Amino acid sequence: MDLSRAPNERKLYLCKWYFKAGFALLPFLWSINSIWFFNEAFRKPAYDEQKEIKKYVIFSLVGTLVWLVAIVSWVVTFQLKRTDWGEFADNISFIVPLGQA
Repeated sequence: MDLSRAPNERKLYLCKWYFKAGFALLPFLWSINSIWFFNEAFRKPAYDEQKEIKKYVIFSLVGTLVWLVAIVSWVVTFQLKRTDWGEFADNISFIVPLGQA
């Protein structure tokens, strides 16, 4: 979709929709929202809906960063502690690697 052709009200609606949909455990929508609406929020000349779009872009960026930190933390912790956790780690693994590095 070309945002330059959309009216400002539609841009605000889409930005808000992507932000709310991100709460359905879809944090990639927050990253899409942050990237897609960044220019509208910070680089375009001021218009009425821009302030609210800016708010949703910032919140989406914060949500994306929180999810990114959480996922990276979990992956690092799991990789480092997998063998120490024994059977529990095997039960929550999709692929059970053999041995220990």
